Amino acid sequence: MIGLLGGRFDPPHNGHVALARSAVEQLPIDRLIVMVAERPGHRAALASADDRFRMAEAAFAGLGEVVLDPHPYTVDAVRGGRFGDAYFIVGADQAAVFESWKDPDEILRWVTLAVGTRSGYESEVTFDFDSPRISGTDVRDRVSCGESIADLVPPAVARIIEERSLYREGACWNP
Repeated sequence: MIGLLGGRFDPPHNGHVALARSAVEQLPIDRLIVMVAERPGHRAALASADDRFRMAEAAFAGLGEVVLDPHPYTVDAVRGGRFGDAYFIVGADQAAVFESWKDPDEILRWVTLAVGTRSGYESEVTFDFDSPRISGTDVRDRVSCGESIADLVPPAVARIIEERSLYREGACWNP
């Protein structure tokens, strides 16, 4: 069984890694594919597709294969059942808004939604994962304010952000 984890990964953070690791450990997944949206359809990314891909490769090293996904929406990526029998892995926050995604019923025609949850969310397939509440916005805000992100992202991702001077141009909301 294939596990699919898709997103902007702008940047990938410890919450994403915890979600992927828990899915691989708890579900019958033989292969994890992390799909970095090249041109996300729902919201533009700040970092380039190449930078986000490099960060995802660093974040998910040893967990699965990282690919650059040319499809702007999940439905386009999974349409036609190109991954065969697959789980599409999401956190409970995304599962709660899944109905607002483009063609959610069509997505479920081709993949099974696997929801990483702490408690209180019921889905066809759920698994537990323990993760601090982190968002890409938190990471980008800290970087723009010159604060440490050591507790939010894997060390290799922090190095890429530093080397490439990513996310420095945002307004610092935490002066």
